[in-house]
Amino acid sequence: MSGIYIHIPFCKQACHYCDFHFSTSLKKKDEMVDALVHEIIFRKSEIGDAEIHTIYFGGGTPSILSVTEIQRIIDSIYAHYTVIEDPEITLEANPDDLSKEKILELADSAVNRLSIGIQSFFDEDLQLMNRAHNSHEALDSLTMACEKFQNISIDLIYGIPNMSIERWQQNIDKALEYNIAHISCYALTVEPNTALPKLIAKGEIPAVDDDLAQEHFEFLITHLEQHGFVHYELSNFGKPGYFSKNNTAYWQGKPYLGIGPSAHSYNKKQRSWNINNNTKYIQALQQNKLPAEIEDLSITDQYNEYVMTGLRTIWGVSLKKIASEFGKKYCEYLLLQAQKHIEEHLLFLDDDTLLVTKKGKFLSDGIASDLFLVNLG
Repeated sequence: MSGIYIHIPFCKQACHYCDFHFSTSLKKKDEMVDALVHEIIFRKSEIGDAEIHTIYFGGGTPSILSVTEIQRIIDSIYAHYTVIEDPEITLEANPDDLSKEKILELADSAVNRLSIGIQSFFDEDLQLMNRAHNSHEALDSLTMACEKFQNISIDLIYGIPNMSIERWQQNIDKALEYNIAHISCYALTVEPNTALPKLIAKGEIPAVDDDLAQEHFEFLITHLEQHGFVHYELSNFGKPGYFSKNNTAYWQGKPYLGIGPSAHSYNKKQRSWNINNNTKYIQALQQNKLPAEIEDLSITDQYNEYVMTGLRTIWGVSLKKIASEFGKKYCEYLLLQAQKHIEEHLLFLDDDTLLVTKKGKFLSDGIASDLFLVNLG
């Protein structure tokens, strides 16, 4: 077993671009923490004595919980699972939650890695996205966090309408000033069930420009690599020794347990996901039921998933692994489908590993879908 992911489904307000599961009402927060602990205990038998290497609090906004509540959840994992001596324990946090007092409490807790949702250091960007914090809070939270935590990641968003390449560089450079060891960067995307497409349709926000996003992305890669970062996954950059262990395990296909409403779990043969309704999730756990759906993964599903995750990373897709785990015909199919992308310099072969070129990185998800198969009987 690799890790445990805990989904905290609460936020102060809804960001215009976010389609993750959350509620802005905190009325059920106490019941939710009880339910999360209950699920942790309830599902222990699924992994037996397998070791836990990472614990990751995502959301939503995990930093909305008190440190006492966070530590209670961590303690329940330690009490019922086999946790390695020095696990990576990450808490996603928003700048407006990271007061000096909160950071001091977190530094005394089991949390040893912060992932701070900065998104931008400019108020106009933060307001466009409807973030709960402002640029002053972003800077203050980083200053205080860096005094107590060595392992810090921040999130930045590119492709924001009206963001010039100069302002994007200023965002990156501001992060570099703090000597941050890990940066996750995502393109602003228009998801159907969010406020963003409605605001664009009304003309209140300019349309998202894919060409601008690609320009930002290509600049990002070059700039961060010049400053010692490794572009180890499509959206993630880390200095050596500071790659996210939780996310790396996910991209390398290792099993994980997802706790909380909407959380996904994976054990190589099956994928399951919890109901994305807070009330129904809590009620089910109170009745000793797991509110989850399970999907058995066929060999083809497993092949597609490996191709999708592998192409996003510096580790690529191993032809030896494809042949040994899925069969020779899958390997032949992969090479056949990859040929046109190799000719277009979007993919390349390094010994027996298929990798995305720098030119192909921005298009890697689309390239991966071309390598998928529906059925190979």
